[in-house]
Amino acid sequence: MRPTTRLLTGSALAVAAAGLVCAPAYAGDTDGLEVFPSSVVPGGQVTVNTAACGDGGTAAGDASAVGAGAFTLAPSTHEGDAIGQFRVPPSAQPGTYEIVATCAQGGRRVTGDLVVTLTSQRQPVHPRGSVKTGVGGALGPDPVQTAAGVAALAVAAAGGTWLLHRRARGDGI
Repeated sequence: MRPTTRLLTGSALAVAAAGLVCAPAYAGDTDGLEVFPSSVVPGGQVTVNTAACGDGGTAAGDASAVGAGAFTLAPSTHEGDAIGQFRVPPSAQPGTYEIVATCAQGGRRVTGDLVVTLTSQRQPVHPRGSVKTGVGGALGPDPVQTAAGVAALAVAAAGGTWLLHRRARGDGI
């Protein structure tokens, strides 16, 4: 084998071996409690779901950390998921809160985090007013300045046409 081929083969085998060793550690906790949206303003609706309770499983949810109290997670249309909803109270203070669900069968406990903020990150802020760039379109609908601009353009167009006409006739310019 050539040295380049050996080097590439050895590197590929090393990467594959490292991937096999790290794969179980990287898989993560797929049976945790998913909170959507993960960031909400006081008064907002939150949906939580989990696959930890198995097919047709239900769970008792607890959002008392944020002040919402208990809620129920019922089987979802997604296979193996249980889903539930609660509303964050309008009096909730900004911060990160732990939401808990306990499976009815087996008593497995799963958690997820909810961040309460004062401003919604999902609603974009739209600019208002004209752009303050100096002259140009930023001056607004002033009829006097608009008329002056139109007159200047008309004079320039008439002068250019006159010069081109004289050049075409051969009158000197």
